[in-house]
Amino acid sequence: MTIGSTHNHPADLDIEPTSAALPWAARFPNPPDLCFDYRRLVEQQGGVAQATRPEHRICIIGAGITGLTVARELLRCGFSRITLIERAQRIGGRHLTVVNNSNDPTHITAPFEMGAMRMPFFNRTGEPPKAGRSLMAYYANLFNLHLSDFPNPGTPWVNATGIYLREGQLEGEGEPKLLIWKNPEGHTPPPTDVLQSIHGKWQRFAERFAEQVARVYGTEGWETMWSAIVERYHKMSFRDLVHLSAQDVWDPAVPGDFGGLGMDADESAIFYAIGIGDGSWGAFYDVCCLYPLRTAIFGFSSHLQLVHGRVNEDGVPLAAPYRNVDTLADSRGLHFQAPAYQGLAAMDESLLFMDIEELGTSLYKQCVTREDGLLTDSSVVGLSKLAAGQIRVDYRWHHSNPVKVRQLSEVFDSVVLTTPSWLIETGMRLEGFTRQMLPQTIIDGWRHAHWETSCKVYAPLHKAFLDRNPHMPQILVTDSFIHDVYAYRYNDSYANDCILLSYTWEDDATKLAVFTDSELVDKCVKELDRILLRCTNIGEPISPYIDTRNIRVQRWMTDRNALGCAKLYRPGTYYDAVGLMKYNRDTAGISGLYLAGESFSVDAGWTEPCLRTAIDTVINLCRETAAHFNGGFTLAHYPHYQVRSQAG
Repeated sequence: MTIGSTHNHPADLDIEPTSAALPWAARFPNPPDLCFDYRRLVEQQGGVAQATRPEHRICIIGAGITGLTVARELLRCGFSRITLIERAQRIGGRHLTVVNNSNDPTHITAPFEMGAMRMPFFNRTGEPPKAGRSLMAYYANLFNLHLSDFPNPGTPWVNATGIYLREGQLEGEGEPKLLIWKNPEGHTPPPTDVLQSIHGKWQRFAERFAEQVARVYGTEGWETMWSAIVERYHKMSFRDLVHLSAQDVWDPAVPGDFGGLGMDADESAIFYAIGIGDGSWGAFYDVCCLYPLRTAIFGFSSHLQLVHGRVNEDGVPLAAPYRNVDTLADSRGLHFQAPAYQGLAAMDESLLFMDIEELGTSLYKQCVTREDGLLTDSSVVGLSKLAAGQIRVDYRWHHSNPVKVRQLSEVFDSVVLTTPSWLIETGMRLEGFTRQMLPQTIIDGWRHAHWETSCKVYAPLHKAFLDRNPHMPQILVTDSFIHDVYAYRYNDSYANDCILLSYTWEDDATKLAVFTDSELVDKCVKELDRILLRCTNIGEPISPYIDTRNIRVQRWMTDRNALGCAKLYRPGTYYDAVGLMKYNRDTAGISGLYLAGESFSVDAGWTEPCLRTAIDTVINLCRETAAHFNGGFTLAHYPHYQVRSQAG
């Protein structure tokens, strides 16, 4: 991995496993837990299975990417009584694409990705992204989403990356300068001996790790090797890994131990600011080191893509249902945001509104034919396990309107919970579930989960900036409070480009919490100007190119529908997270409650784990209702999550 850049090395590897792959196993790179080819299962004609109990009544709480995927795939299986309950007046959750289209068709502005924005497709180098063996690749191909390489720092997809550390005097002397990193072929190391030395320490560690993993991934020996890696590193923070002594040779007798990065305090301080993958990683220095290892080694940082939406190469929208309306009605007549099919949110909108080929109808049309199909602006406040085995769902319908809000209840055979776990703790009452149905370890797991803060500040950027300033880097990585800045262009059809003026996480985002949006915007623009004017090799401001009238700020921790940007886990808590992932397989058949989404995964901030947990839920719900699996798949082919030792 090059410092601050996309890490394609895992996707570059041309290494065949040392033994035969297991049936239905995924190929490398792919997530390490549950080495399973979900795409192969879902892309079959008819999807996962054929229901034998189509009237089994299912409630899905949350219409983000997870809930929509669960609903769509259950509908493909033949389940006909599906209810989606969404507390917001839009769908998509933390896929939040802000579309600023005016009534003037000649002035369509570029979208802002206020949530997830750069997508891994788990494609190997030389393959198109949509050929990746991932669910993200499958749905992007199915819905004809247009993609381009994401303009990450240090990649060939930007004209240059500016690095501003220690007030432009990284080595403590000389005039303040913006270090300019140009990498047109993808092989140029970052500038200065100091940065290249740090880069080399990371690269040697990461490449040795990935090459050994690739030889075993997907084979009978993979679970043993991954368990050994987890045992070696699960109690260690990323900070600890950075300082841990490097080892030159991997010992197959100790398969889980790859040593550390071997950095000294000064190298670590620089590494803290410049990161290992997509900007600063300092905010994650004290999380469990398995998180950045998973991100770097297993394809989460390889060939990242910007999703333009359901549009052609020029940004012209493709034909799609309800594209030219402002709002749509749910099953009870409440209106919610209509689809624009721009940006990443196009994926969620396609899941709901595009027809399912086998059925000749869409999830939306199937839902709104029933009074209980799709309920928006409705917050679930309670789940009660009834003596007859069903679950009563209590919710506040039209909860945004104090005058019209009503407390309602419905009874279901199964419930799928997809919301961020802090919303469960702070907003839902769970009653009637025995400890066998809902063990205390599971409740503690979602209560004690760590949800990270994140803040984004986006603005329209005049096209003249990128057109007239080829000397000005379009990406900035800095240890200033703004941290990471991205300026990029979707296409020429938009009236403007866009600039992410500040992208921060964790403590770096918390520092900004005291300021109002207008104050924060003013501070970010002034700070970016200050940096550029201070650097003797730049000496000009960027503010004349920024449309400060249309800036948008998103603070995920104070978003009432999220209470956080992504779920992380601290050292020593990895097995707690895996315990949540095991729940569907081990316990949902008893409780009737299924857990899906990032809350119940170990890969923070990515779409793929949401999709994987969604299909995991479909698999296990089909199992419990005696559905017939397609394609020769059986539960014997489906691996178990491994929890070796809670105390180890």
